[in-house]
Amino acid sequence: MPSTNIRQAKLSTVALFPPKYFLENLAVREDNSILVTVANHHELWFVPSAIRGQTVVPLLLFTFAEVACGITEVEPDVFYVATGNFYTSHEAYLHRLDLRNWRVGTSIHPEMVLQLPPLARGLNGSCLIAPGVLLIADSFASLIWRIDLPQEGGTPKARVWTKHESMGYYPGQLKPEQPGVNGVRFAKKTNYLYYTATAKKLFMRIPVDPETHDPAGEPELVVAGRMGDDFCIDEDAGFVYLTTHRQNTIDRVSMNPAENSGLTESVAGDPFNEELIGPSSGAWSRMPGEYGKVAFFLSDGGTASPPPDGIVRPAKLLRVEF
Repeated sequence: MPSTNIRQAKLSTVALFPPKYFLENLAVREDNSILVTVANHHELWFVPSAIRGQTVVPLLLFTFAEVACGITEVEPDVFYVATGNFYTSHEAYLHRLDLRNWRVGTSIHPEMVLQLPPLARGLNGSCLIAPGVLLIADSFASLIWRIDLPQEGGTPKARVWTKHESMGYYPGQLKPEQPGVNGVRFAKKTNYLYYTATAKKLFMRIPVDPETHDPAGEPELVVAGRMGDDFCIDEDAGFVYLTTHRQNTIDRVSMNPAENSGLTESVAGDPFNEELIGPSSGAWSRMPGEYGKVAFFLSDGGTASPPPDGIVRPAKLLRVEF
């Protein structure tokens, strides 16, 4: 039985990917077409905009030399993609992708604009907290980077934004290796950065100074006990929708720590749902009136953690209606 009486979300498949595709992160464009990074195949895919109930065919756009992770739109149709040699030599890179004049069917040319300092170990989720200020979680350096972006391209500047023990992981103790700080999202109405710490099963937040865009205090616990991956925030309702990648659920969490209890409020995946195996990241639809109601979530079909029968399904982009 579901852990609470919370109403379950409606799931439908928007696009299918091959089995053993670790769909990592996504960015929803203004027309509701979607860019998807695939970590284990180092790829970037394009999913055409789909109306409700429609399934569309995704298109491979580009293959990077490294693991492809966080992708963030920093101005209309300009994106930054974080890549790196996540589990090997740990070099980390940032690529700029300008799609302002791109048309479907033509090639794209991401520009590598920054190699991060040797301290970088494994770039993961990313988000914009102010114009030209990008934050990127570093899952194995156990910190968050701040990237200051110049206008119209150029070389960004990187520095450590914050480091905290909650962002750490357990080297060599969990197989496969589980990341520390993983997903990051900014709540601009309240000036908090929220983040998951997967290995430690923590969901945290940090106040952000609205002038300097640096931390304005220490991290605080929002809720514990979930092996969270990534999430999307509904600031109007005051909720976060958090994926538990290896537990196959999307959980609803209050943005206010005082309103959370020990109960898990799963809106999808409890009981187990064949549609939702290995959910990783989510982002809101950009169609009018759908914020807080309709989101897109990625699932890897069990690539990272196979379902009970051991059979890995095709990876999916899902439409989720709350």
